[in-house]
Amino acid sequence: MYLIALKKTAVTLTVLMMACSCSLIPTKQVEIVSKPIERTIVQPIMPREIDLKDPYWYVVSSKNLDDFIVQVEKDQGQLVFVAMSVPDYELMAYNMQELKRYINELKEVVVYYRKVTFDNKQD
Repeated sequence: MYLIALKKTAVTLTVLMMACSCSLIPTKQVEIVSKPIERTIVQPIMPREIDLKDPYWYVVSSKNLDDFIVQVEKDQGQLVFVAMSVPDYELMAYNMQELKRYINELKEVVVYYRKVTFDNKQD
């Protein structure tokens, strides 16, 4: 008997607490605001310019071979040959032009992105 009365009381109190808590607390209006977020894009540091040194090229043929050997031994102390055929030299020159083209195109891409990101921030 006490158990049934206790259950009725617990259910009644629970229902009353739910009803009272819902009606007593005022509801808040939620305001949703959307705005763009400024992203910070880190600009890459441009590498320092390439400081290339000019090599000296000797053109040796059968006519000036003896004079060349004497001159190199006098200037350098020893004689060592590094040889390349004319078609291989042309291939090396082509490869250097391709490297130059690639670096210039890559530099233009970096400059483009730097301009785009800096100009937008300064407006």
